[in-house]
Amino acid sequence: MTKRKRTATAATTTTSSTSSLLPQKKHYRQRAHANPFSDHSLVYPSSPCIDWTTHYPAFAGQRPSFADIGCGFGGLLIALAPQFPDNLIIGLEIRVQVTQYVQDRIAALRATTDDYQNISVVRANAMKFLPNFFQKASLAALFFLFPDPHFKTRKHKARIISQTLLAEYAYVLAPGGIVYTITDVEDLAQWMRAHLDAHPLFQFVEEQELRDEGKGPILDAVYSATEEGKKVERNAGQKWLACFRRIQVKRINV
Repeated sequence: MTKRKRTATAATTTTSSTSSLLPQKKHYRQRAHANPFSDHSLVYPSSPCIDWTTHYPAFAGQRPSFADIGCGFGGLLIALAPQFPDNLIIGLEIRVQVTQYVQDRIAALRATTDDYQNISVVRANAMKFLPNFFQKASLAALFFLFPDPHFKTRKHKARIISQTLLAEYAYVLAPGGIVYTITDVEDLAQWMRAHLDAHPLFQFVEEQELRDEGKGPILDAVYSATEEGKKVERNAGQKWLACFRRIQVKRINV
């Protein structure tokens, strides 16, 4: 009994220590969205031949295989980290304060446990500089979770899923890699599905098929790990999931 009591006390102390280190969102105030066409003060690599050691000190020489585009407050990163300890996961976020929050959140978690050495975040505009960060066919998964719907027709060009951008996503995804999309806006769901369906290098995959392949933990996190996903659940809203596999197409020599 005494031994169990000490273990419980130690666990409580660790949890308390972690909670005291975690950043508070109220200190990182930021607008909900940023204009991807603005000239932000961004530092980005001139080529994707990046040494990721500063982001993942425990994984020298390795590179990310999962990328969360517009990672927000890092909910997906935190959820996937302990479930996929051998995969490096990177979040890309354009907003300054939100990026800083995720950096501080990861640092706090790393200070108390080894479970989060495989996640990191960079401030980046994925609509402009994605190929500067990732080599050809280097990713196994791309996530677009509750992206800005840009409701006005004149703003649709700013949507993160478009024919032009899909060519870049196909470039950085390895054959067999998966694009995960989810939204609570039906019009945006139809838009993303239509554009991905129309692209020759992406093929729709049923949710059950992915679960049968062992990707259930990823799908569960896609549904519920993000702040936006939790908000939709609190409001009893609906979510539309659509996943696509990067396929290999044989070249035709003319």
